[in-house]
Amino acid sequence: MRNIADEHRREIESGERFAFGDNWALFLKVLDEQCINEAVESLKNMLEVENLNGKSFLDIGSGSGLFSLAAKRLGARVFSFDYDPKSVACTKQLKRQYFENDENWSVEEGSVLDIDYLNSLGKFDVVYSWGVLHHTGNMYAALKNAQENVANNGKLFVALYNDQGRRSKLWWKIKRLYVYLPNYLRWMVWIPCYVRLWGPTTIRDILLLRPFHSWSKYKKNRGMSPYRDVLDWVGGFPFEVSKPEDIFSFCRGNGFILCKLKTCAGGHGCNEYVFQRNG
Repeated sequence: MRNIADEHRREIESGERFAFGDNWALFLKVLDEQCINEAVESLKNMLEVENLNGKSFLDIGSGSGLFSLAAKRLGARVFSFDYDPKSVACTKQLKRQYFENDENWSVEEGSVLDIDYLNSLGKFDVVYSWGVLHHTGNMYAALKNAQENVANNGKLFVALYNDQGRRSKLWWKIKRLYVYLPNYLRWMVWIPCYVRLWGPTTIRDILLLRPFHSWSKYKKNRGMSPYRDVLDWVGGFPFEVSKPEDIFSFCRGNGFILCKLKTCAGGHGCNEYVFQRNG
């Protein structure tokens, strides 16, 4: 297998990739039981299950490890991997904290673009990859590879950035600029984007005498942090987008049927899909 740590370091230093792991490490400092419970509920809702007892769960691009932890809480056997070594460290930290010495949760470095690595993992009842495949630099190859790990009648749960046409092309340039700039200048990109993304909502909440109401609502969606998600959004590079109909056609052509779809209503953000392999 490729030396992932060296490859990842080179991409970070050359301005080709955002350091997602650094952001996730800071997110873990504010992770609480409410966040974990919301993550658990979001899995239950999208997968339409009450538990994952006896099921195997592959977390592709585990990031902070929050949803691997959520799957464990639901009773699954979990295998987590990430391309970013610091994200792997975050996932391992959660495992030590909540499921230390549990042999039914494995955490490794790995790449979804490495088909040989994925083939070595075998098949899973649930393959999960939320907001990851569009950051690989080859989204459709990553999606095709992820499908190979889904067992017959198993489910594929992915979330992919929505294609907004010209706006998406502008965001690509913003993200590229952000990762290209040295750390001490990135605030020049991040602050205007933060104001653009959350400014109107924050002002509306204040005028309605419910300050930061939307922040709390957002946190309840998937247990995530609005602040950290903005950094992830602005810095998230490589960056690809897709339309729901294109993802539907691609997956159907590979033997999957759509079970559930949650769109971002044409805005920026991710469309969420749950497919089932037509076994």
